[in-house]
Amino acid sequence: MKTFRDLLIWQKSMNLVTKIYQLTNSFPKEEIYGLSSQIRRYSISIPSNIAEGYGRDGNSDYLRFLNISISSLFEMQTQLEISFNLKYITEYQFSKINGESRELEQMLSSFIRRIKDRK
Repeated sequence: MKTFRDLLIWQKSMNLVTKIYQLTNSFPKEEIYGLSSQIRRYSISIPSNIAEGYGRDGNSDYLRFLNISISSLFEMQTQLEISFNLKYITEYQFSKINGESRELEQMLSSFIRRIKDRK
């Protein structure tokens, strides 16, 4: 692997960011600095921390950034559920984006375990 861009978890998280931006475009205008902004920031944090950790020395640093990434994913999932509860997104939209985020969660968790096993 030559770069973080080769990581499937980074690629999938980048796709998720795009979908999150598209999804939050339809949120009420009063949420532009609230829920919409929060969800976007959490989604951006996922690939950003994967990339930053990749550039660090040693597995300990890498793990720290991967854990930040998965924490951001959990926060984003929570905010999406709140958005669904407030009816900002439909059940179909929530189900689709939640499924993708859960898949990324499983992949990230597995990747973190692999890195830990290397220590």
